[in-house]
Amino acid sequence: MNKTVVAILLGMAITLPTWAHTDDYLDTLTTAHGGQLRMAGPYHLELLAKDKELVLYVTDHGDNPVKTESGAAKATIRIGKGGAVTTVKLEPAGENQMKGLGEFTLKPESVIVVFVKLAGDEAQSARFTPLKPKVKAAATKKPAANKPPANKPAASAPAPNHSGHQHMHH
Repeated sequence: MNKTVVAILLGMAITLPTWAHTDDYLDTLTTAHGGQLRMAGPYHLELLAKDKELVLYVTDHGDNPVKTESGAAKATIRIGKGGAVTTVKLEPAGENQMKGLGEFTLKPESVIVVFVKLAGDEAQSARFTPLKPKVKAAATKKPAANKPPANKPAASAPAPNHSGHQHMHH
């Protein structure tokens, strides 16, 4: 392989992770409806989960609502490792919402995997841990009054809606 191709591939491998957000980063964001946020292909999926009910909001990477009216989705809920598994069908319920009801009780170790298929797009999936304790972003910590952080340049915190950044699109 020639050196130019190797350099380009190496450069892409180094920069790719900066385009996509990790689940840990997404967990630090304040969401529009108070749910947990995940990226799934061209979508942001926000899941509100409580006992017996799931509500999924679908937006694009610019946080614009994505119509769900002809879409299909399901959620697989596992209560802990090796625990009970429940599948809930999510149906369109408003401009960019999908809702479903089922017989389940969430616990802190619950994992919900959502599969979404919207008109004209490939199926996508995302993994949620809705009762996992939220992680606070380092950027939200405030230094003591009149005391800048030691050895750190001043920086502004990212906007809660995280617009203006790039995402890796498939």
